[in-house]
Amino acid sequence: MPINDYLNSFLINNPKPDLTAGQLLMFGFDGTKFNSDIRFLIQKLKIGGVILFKRNIESPGQVKDLCMAMQEAALSAELPPLFIAVDQEGGAVARLRKPSFDEYPGASGIKSLKEAEEISNEMSKVLNNLGFNMNMAPVLDIAFDPSTSIMKDRAYSDSPEGAAEFGRTVVKTFQKNGIMAVGKHFPGIGRTVLDSHLTLPLLDTEKEILIKNDLVPFKAAIDENVSGIMLSHILYKNIDSEWPASLSVKIAGDLLRCEMGYKGLALTDDLDMKAINHDIKTCISRIIMANIDMTLICSRNSNQENALDEILRLCRDNSNASGNAFKSAERILIAKEKFI
Repeated sequence: MPINDYLNSFLINNPKPDLTAGQLLMFGFDGTKFNSDIRFLIQKLKIGGVILFKRNIESPGQVKDLCMAMQEAALSAELPPLFIAVDQEGGAVARLRKPSFDEYPGASGIKSLKEAEEISNEMSKVLNNLGFNMNMAPVLDIAFDPSTSIMKDRAYSDSPEGAAEFGRTVVKTFQKNGIMAVGKHFPGIGRTVLDSHLTLPLLDTEKEILIKNDLVPFKAAIDENVSGIMLSHILYKNIDSEWPASLSVKIAGDLLRCEMGYKGLALTDDLDMKAINHDIKTCISRIIMANIDMTLICSRNSNQENALDEILRLCRDNSNASGNAFKSAERILIAKEKFI
């Protein structure tokens, strides 16, 4: 079904949470071929996107066949096309690896805007040919202290202006080639030294300092109409002392949406990471309250089904949650109409 028809039928004329709730979910899975698990996620849970990892990738032909099969499954279920995403920053964080794929330097190894543009141009064409339409890049974090920052090998610069220039260039290049760029990790994790895959980092920098420095690259990406922004699993003590950014109304709703005026897609980082120590019901409630559009659960587990159940429950029982979910689904479908 064409996206305009889907939007009109299921969102504007006759909103049906059971048909739209899954669009707010992006899931990972196991396997390198289309299988019953993937079919279940797409046709039963009606998810809006998938994300591939090293465990899903063997060769160009295999990836292309997998992506095509997933899109065909969505089409046969009369769903909009899927976001098919990957983390392909280059350097340490890249899912496409030798010998089957060309490899590219990470952000810290790119020394000029011209080089950043050339690499992003090549990379986006490869992704497009394989069937991807979204890349979880660029990194917009700033490695303020390259000797200690958790992002020292993944950040373009140790200055706000440098990170902004590189980020804006990468966003523009990816998106002109039909790949949605997702800037990360809002509102910036370059000051942290702990890994949110393993624990919940705490940052006590004042909000005013973040605005003048850490948020500069994100503002540049927003000005470049970046398709998505990923929220970090970091606790920013002086903005929200209770909830990490990925679950924070004050950060995702107030700071990103209201103060910075961002109207594109907001995504969580992977909820399977150890920084998140809340149950999935709490997470989904917080995510919808914060006007975050897409929940990422990157391992195949029961939280995937439970996430959908909780979205449906909230849409049924809470009019505010239902309204937020509707707006998220609308943003998602508008992005799909533009890029897929």
